Amino acid sequence: MLTLDSLYQAVFALKGVARQTDLIRAPRMFPDNEVYLKTENLQLTGSFKLRGAYNKIHRLSAEEKARGVVACSAGNHSQGVALAAQRAGIDAVICIPEGAPISKVEATRGYGAQVELVPGVYDDAYERALAIAAETGRTMIHPFDDDDVIAGQGTIALEILDALPDMDICLVPVGGGGLISGMAFAIKSLRPSCRVVGVQAAGAASMKKALSSHKRLTLERVATIADGIAVKTPGEKTFDYCSKYVDEVVTVSEDEIASAILSLMEQQKLVAEGAGAVSVAAAMSGKVDLAGKKTVCLVSGGNIDVTILSRVITRGLMMQGRQVELEIEVYDRPKQLALVSALVAQLGANVVSVEHDRKTDSTDLQHCMLRLGLETRNQDHIDQIVAAIRNDLGYRCVEL
Repeated sequence: MLTLDSLYQAVFALKGVARQTDLIRAPRMFPDNEVYLKTENLQLTGSFKLRGAYNKIHRLSAEEKARGVVACSAGNHSQGVALAAQRAGIDAVICIPEGAPISKVEATRGYGAQVELVPGVYDDAYERALAIAAETGRTMIHPFDDDDVIAGQGTIALEILDALPDMDICLVPVGGGGLISGMAFAIKSLRPSCRVVGVQAAGAASMKKALSSHKRLTLERVATIADGIAVKTPGEKTFDYCSKYVDEVVTVSEDEIASAILSLMEQQKLVAEGAGAVSVAAAMSGKVDLAGKKTVCLVSGGNIDVTILSRVITRGLMMQGRQVELEIEVYDRPKQLALVSALVAQLGANVVSVEHDRKTDSTDLQHCMLRLGLETRNQDHIDQIVAAIRNDLGYRCVEL
């Protein structure tokens, strides 16, 4: 069972290993509320996972350390275990699904771990890791359902309370539940009045559904850009801890996550992965009442796959009304594009793409379809442009 002593022991174990990350206020993102960001995306390996992994490895016996460790992950946990094992001077094998991004595989190898690529998906890699543990005697380092791992993650809350002892709300990303279990235990032990709110992607809300049902359950599927918290089944220990210490779990959409990633980059110059940005997404989208409260959003990781970053940014821009595609039905005759372009320019938008198509569903053969990609200021600006095209030019116009 968790105790405050176990968390303070973890603090001692992590000295010189994990970085004490900054707690920074975000007035540009939240001008009307007092909101702080705990920047675990700037942790070594780019996420909080190092804390729990190292604390677990630190507490192994000499005999267990000699046999080494094994873990399974397609993301941050693998890198955390690899670096923790390297710092502790022990051997580590990490099982990774063969379809995992090359950048994450190479980062894990770069920390000195032996990587075994396993055909199939995460569950196949997990089974292989269990088999290696049984065959070799290596200790399995579970990503979340382990008290030593949970205690390591809980050190984040101790750092927050040391910097902001009168915190009122703490928003924490939730996947399997290890992170929020440790943090909620620490917060409720030291500042019981503080609300601990978990945040999950709507497409992977396993803990929220489990808490609502008062029992652990397994989702049939998960689908979210927040791959770091795409967990089908909460842990046994973490479900119990969350049931006892977490006040509420809310969900955020894919668009809200993308918007939060974009805002963190633009407003705070911070790179966050989907899982790391869900707490900020919940605060931005009004899922929790922040008025008059000192709120902390945990930005849990920054290892976003650069191959999808541009798509996430585009989605975030569209969510914020700063990029739009319009479909306009115009007469198929000269100067129609010029008329539309002149009106758009007059209203202060920038045309970034143009597509002209004579194939249209209209029964009027004199019409054709014009699709414009625009850079805009916000949704009000888009609405103004659409209204002007309809009213001033008399064209049918819809936002795609």
